[in-house]
Amino acid sequence: MARWVLAFMALLIASTIRPAIADPAFALPAACALGKDCFVQNYVDMDATPAAADFSCGGLTYDGHKGTDIRLTNYVAMEQGVNVLAAAPGTVLRLRDGMDDVSVRDTGADAVKDRMAGNSVIVDHGDGWVTQYAHLKKGSISVVPGQQVATGDRLGQIGLSGHTEFPHLHFEVRHKDQSVDPFTGDEMGAGCGVTGEALWQPALTYQPSGLLTLGFSTEKPDAEAARHGAYDAAMPTAESGALVFWADFFGLQQGDELVQQLVGPDGAILSENRQTAVKSKVQFFSFVGLKKPGAGWRPGTYRGTLRLLRGNAAGSKQTAEISIP
Repeated sequence: MARWVLAFMALLIASTIRPAIADPAFALPAACALGKDCFVQNYVDMDATPAAADFSCGGLTYDGHKGTDIRLTNYVAMEQGVNVLAAAPGTVLRLRDGMDDVSVRDTGADAVKDRMAGNSVIVDHGDGWVTQYAHLKKGSISVVPGQQVATGDRLGQIGLSGHTEFPHLHFEVRHKDQSVDPFTGDEMGAGCGVTGEALWQPALTYQPSGLLTLGFSTEKPDAEAARHGAYDAAMPTAESGALVFWADFFGLQQGDELVQQLVGPDGAILSENRQTAVKSKVQFFSFVGLKKPGAGWRPGTYRGTLRLLRGNAAGSKQTAEISIP
């Protein structure tokens, strides 16, 4: 009898032991070069208080943010089309399509109430792991519920649907209904500065700030117009009313010093804009330039130069050129 009990207990213990299941590995869910033509604008909020902090204790998040926002440089890139890709193998659970690509600043929050994710796809990866791909472009979704997808399969394209103000993909990882930061493998609110095991494969690098786009205009530039490509075809002449060098950034931090210059064909600095950030800003648009000289613009190549100085770091120099015939 004792042997039977021991055998039964051994069987019971063995039946309750499950082989360890490894956390899934997620590939970048967008067909873009991170740090070049797309950037992480917001990370998961790892601060459990009403304050907010990304996993590195930086400010690229906001209170209660549950995902990773991969933004495009401007609206032009969205219109050209950037594919959203399955980050890991799985099964499409559900989706929504049909919402217009329009900023919530234009529609108002009430217009997207209960549909904040906009057009989106949810994929089940098994063992309680789920990913969501939100703010997709209207009409771009190319999968159906129940469909099996492999890593890298196209799900749709990055858009501007739902509660958003700029073209981006909101990529959210959940495990058993708990939001997880793929940069650490830790649950949302676990605290910043905690060293966990990232779920990205290959690993992704944290970028606290960066230059989105830059260019020239022949008038005082408007930030939203620049983001829509209004000045991409600027062709200044000797009689243009102004020449302006503009730049669009993300992740400006308090205390950053920005030095922006317009340089003439002879190397002389025609105009300089030097400013220090009094507070951190998620996105920042800046420009420097001047009105047409009395005799008109001298023919030749004009350069716009830009340097962002942070603390004791020298900062990299960005340059753009434009020619006046």
